[in-house]
Amino acid sequence: MAVYTGVDPDDLAALVARYDIGTVRSCKGIAEGVENSNFLLETTSGRFILTLYEKRVKVDDLPFFVDLLAHLAASGCAVPPMIRDRHGVAVQQISDRAACIIQFLPGISLTKPTAAQCQSAGAALGAMHGALAHYTNGRENSMGHAHWRGVAEATGDLDAVRPGLAAIVAAELDYLDAHWPTDLPAHVIHADLFPDNVLMLGDTVTGLIDFYFAATDFRAYDVAVTHASWTFSADGSRCDAARARALMAGYASEIALTDAEQAALPLLARGASLRFLLTRAHDWVHTPADALVTRKDPSPFLERLRRYQGSDAASLFAAA
Repeated sequence: MAVYTGVDPDDLAALVARYDIGTVRSCKGIAEGVENSNFLLETTSGRFILTLYEKRVKVDDLPFFVDLLAHLAASGCAVPPMIRDRHGVAVQQISDRAACIIQFLPGISLTKPTAAQCQSAGAALGAMHGALAHYTNGRENSMGHAHWRGVAEATGDLDAVRPGLAAIVAAELDYLDAHWPTDLPAHVIHADLFPDNVLMLGDTVTGLIDFYFAATDFRAYDVAVTHASWTFSADGSRCDAARARALMAGYASEIALTDAEQAALPLLARGASLRFLLTRAHDWVHTPADALVTRKDPSPFLERLRRYQGSDAASLFAAA
């Protein structure tokens, strides 16, 4: 989450008046993240999130996200649906941006998850996959394997981000192109389930949020993304074995991966590491200097990539 575009108070009051959510009390920008402009909106009826869509989120994709979150909420998953106004409209316009008002969920995002919290996150991911197994809508993964070369090219001089990075990325892209699977179970996935996209109270998951990268892809790739983001030290140099086992055990309590999926996890995790290395490098170069946003260092995902390249990488995905 971030703030790129401001909101005029009168325009905000007019927007909120379309809903049955009371009147505006306050609206404060949220600085975390790099994708959209987000605000904590408080009205006389409660708290909400106001999101203005920018950068990678295409307006034409918003109906997909509205339907996806409605489906997950109806399936019992802890997700924040986009609220519809009195005329049934969820996608609005404000400050020349498409916008949605989203249900606020309690909980906090973690920076150092425990093994118990990793297990809960794994189970929540599995439950979400169960709810999506027969979901009929779909969307191309615009940040999937087929697009990583394009992200690398759009970033520009990767060596300016870190010396030698261009050669590392080129070699890994070649390897993944030669070995990427084609026939694993697939459906809509979250594709970005980092700890800051999971709300928790204690060891209980209270919300899965920020579905704007959700798309059709391998469900095991979603597991790999979550493994890469939940089980490593902050600098990416060490995978915590207890947290990794707990995450996989939590997922296994809801979904049993096939043998082919289990075998593919190290490769998929290499892909996940490269994906976030590339997009963070891109944002490091291209984020406006005056944006109220914290840029994320790409280096920890280079360290993850190196760990997943190890000959013993399969051991990192054991559930027991």
